[in-house]
Amino acid sequence: MIEYIKGELTELTPANAVIECNGVGYMAGISLNTYSAIQGKKLCKLYIYEAIREDAYVLYGFADKQERELFLLLISVSGIGGNTARMILSALSPAELCNVISSENVNMLKTVKGIGLKTAQRVIVDLKDKIKTGGAAAGMAGGMPANTEVNDEAVAALSMLGFAANASQKVVTAILQEQPSIPVEQVIKLALKRL
Repeated sequence: MIEYIKGELTELTPANAVIECNGVGYMAGISLNTYSAIQGKKLCKLYIYEAIREDAYVLYGFADKQERELFLLLISVSGIGGNTARMILSALSPAELCNVISSENVNMLKTVKGIGLKTAQRVIVDLKDKIKTGGAAAGMAGGMPANTEVNDEAVAALSMLGFAANASQKVVTAILQEQPSIPVEQVIKLALKRL
């Protein structure tokens, strides 16, 4: 079992990353969250999930263990495979996904491409208790910004400037994770550079 791959990031697209480790290039399917996290880095570390089937041997890579844990929970739901789980994790950040499942927000889950009403309901029914009691929710606590007032103000300001709320929330959350005590003006300035 491969736990993680650490090495030089030789190729990167929004769907795949190739990491060279001791002369071997490993291609892993990634989510947009992972893409954002490793973009611009020369060296990186991806936590791996190996999907071994009769017809394929596929690696999925994640920037952190919490995202991989959510991926594993998603693929445990009947009807959700690796690519669908990756699509969900591309549309929603791990913290957003935990909130959607715990608040039973079927409509938000249905906005993900390829997810219909029945699948969204199945995800919520199957994972609601696991998210609340499992390590995913505890791990996601670190994924939410420490200062919610700064977070809300920054997202509101970016929305007024015409940026999409989902994209703004992802960028603001990432900035507040890196620098928790930063003032709202700095958050907005940094977010404008990343959006």
